This record gives sequence, structure tokens and C-alpha cells, in this order.
Amino acid sequence: MSLWKQHKSLAELNAWNAGRMMEHVGIELIELGPDYLKGRMPVDHRTHQPMGLLHGGASAVLAETLGSFASSLCIDPEVETCLGLEINANHVGSASSGYVIGTARPIHIGRTTHVWDIRIESEAGKLVCVSRLTMAVLARPRAQFQAQPKTAAT
Repeated sequence: MSLWKQHKSLAELNAWNAGRMMEHVGIELIELGPDYLKGRMPVDHRTHQPMGLLHGGASAVLAETLGSFASSLCIDPEVETCLGLEINANHVGSASSGYVIGTARPIHIGRTTHVWDIRIESEAGKLVCVSRLTMAVLARPRAQFQAQPKTAAT
């Protein structure tokens, strides 16, 4: 059984990246399973720190991107929205080239919060980063009510 309330293709999801940070650092969503979302990011000049290794902040960007996209697929966008509330990332390995691949899986899908486990690995399967992302699920603001004209008291 699928976790997702919205059914989008990878092409539709990747189109959301246009002109945003994800496009700038080369993040691409590559697989959508029944309870996970997988993406990859190049390890190159855009994502390196000065020593030529994957920047920890780039790993956090990949983790938050995957968890945020996954959460957005778990809500009804007509009445809800979701925003990142907290992220942590433990950098347990390194990468200097190629791609890193992240996989987001749910830990908790509640009414007001979602918690995601994101594991980032090298192309060879070596663990690079483990991250946990908490998303707040909020009601979408209602459309502005048309203001009632004020009447003079008689």
C-alpha cells in the first residue's frame, strides 16, 4: 500500500526544482517507491568544501529536499502545507566525486508532524550521512474573506 496522497511522476517532481537551490546543486529525484523517495546529488565543485570533500551543508540540503518532497506527497495540498521544523545530520563518511544517493523513509506520519529518516550513501553504497527531518503540517490559510463595509452608527 502506498504512503502517498498525491501521485506525481518523477518528471513532475523534478520540474519543481527549476530555478531553485536543488537545481543549482544538481539534485535529481530518481525513484519513488511505495514508502520512500530517492534522489541523487553530484559531488563536484558545487558541493565541495575547501578540502575537496562533500560539504556537510550540501548533505543537509539533499536530506531536507528529499524529506520535504516526501512530506508534500503525504498531504492534501488544497487544505494543507508542510514546512521544515528541524533537521539534524550526522556526517559519518566522506565522498569526493561521483554522486551521493539519499533515501527518505518515514519514521512518523502524523496529523501535524512528519518525521523522516534520510540515509545518504556513495555510489558504492558507503554510508556518508544519516539525517532526521521533522516537518510541520499546517492548514493552508483560507482565502481572504471579503471585508464587510462599515456602516455608520445611527
